[in-house]
Amino acid sequence: MMKKKNRFLVCEDGFTVSIQASQMNYCEPRDDTGPYVSVELGYPSAHDSLIQPWAEDNERPTETVYGWVPSDIVLELITKHGGIKEGELPPMEYAAWDGQIPGI
Repeated sequence: MMKKKNRFLVCEDGFTVSIQASQMNYCEPRDDTGPYVSVELGYPSAHDSLIQPWAEDNERPTETVYGWVPSDIVLELITKHGGIKEGELPPMEYAAWDGQIPGI
């Protein structure tokens, strides 16, 4: 059985983004239960420099996915945009990010 997708996250300032984690997403651990130390973000409503290092396609920041984004960065992104208005998050474990970006 495939894990259901989380609903798009909507922040208080109107910023939206998909936040997913499962065996089919770019996340750690790559399973269907978590908790996750990194997750996959996708299709944000606006460019945000905070997540740009993880963009799969830097030329189209609102039309791409962002793999293995550390949970601490996700929390910082949500806080930057005023907090959660509606939507869903996968279960995340917040551990200090070591500053390493996969593939760089």
